[in-house]
Amino acid sequence: MSSQRPPAVSPRHVVELLLLGALWGASFLFMRVGAPEFGPIPLIGVRVAVAAAFLLLVLLARGQLPALVAHPRRRELFWLGVLNSALPFCLFAFAALGITAGLNAILNSTAPMWTALVAFVWLRQRPTAGGLLGLLLGIVGVVVLVSGRGGPGGMSGSLAAIAAGLLASLCYGLGVVYTKQRLASESPWLVAAATQCAATLVLAPLAIWLWPEQPISAAAWASVIALGIASTGLAYILYFQLILAIGPARAVTVTLLIPIFASLWGTLLLDEAVTPRMLLGGGIVLLGTALATGLLGPLRRAAAQSE
Repeated sequence: MSSQRPPAVSPRHVVELLLLGALWGASFLFMRVGAPEFGPIPLIGVRVAVAAAFLLLVLLARGQLPALVAHPRRRELFWLGVLNSALPFCLFAFAALGITAGLNAILNSTAPMWTALVAFVWLRQRPTAGGLLGLLLGIVGVVVLVSGRGGPGGMSGSLAAIAAGLLASLCYGLGVVYTKQRLASESPWLVAAATQCAATLVLAPLAIWLWPEQPISAAAWASVIALGIASTGLAYILYFQLILAIGPARAVTVTLLIPIFASLWGTLLLDEAVTPRMLLGGGIVLLGTALATGLLGPLRRAAAQSE
């Protein structure tokens, strides 16, 4: 059985990965600002509604709106919206109430390890020895992050937030494999718009029911609008384009960049501290992610070729 050569990664793809990392890193900042006032589900309900409206306008401008309305795989797009947006977004928003933006993003960076595990269970893709080592290192890194954690909600609140972040990352892993299996040939613009519309349909009733009674500040509103347009609408277009261009395993390595940008935004704009435990645990998680996705192999080959 012949192995398919992975798609080449061009400088443009690297720039897109950096931009996507910056946009998704900022999402954890926006959630830290907006979640305490909106609450997790109303915040994400507005986020996906704003993203859906933005993406529908994009489809209208591109002449693809009729294709969305008449799409034959609406069921698959709906479930991807639940799995890859509604559930993980709400879980990360809940986590934002108990942990910093940087730590939330580190938990998000476990998504490639979950992807490798899901691919093994679902697609029978056996992980390499490096992949298995990466999964084990990821577990060790999470244990380091969890041990001795405190947060805005105290130890129990912090542990619940960490569990929510890990479960959200598992959802992303499932979403990547689902996209590859069921929607690999679809337009990334259409997939991004459809999934946000699906997430909006699911979350709108809950968001209305749980809408906060107290007035919401202008800063929180600005955060959720930026979250919807930049960190969701634009980011998802980039993400699905990268899945099609360089493959899901490489596209999901953007999670290696997200903690860097999230910690940077959190430190610069929210005065969040980066602790030695976060650096140690986060470094172990990122090393495990690089091993689980096979990223270190291409890096070693590139370094050897440059000598």
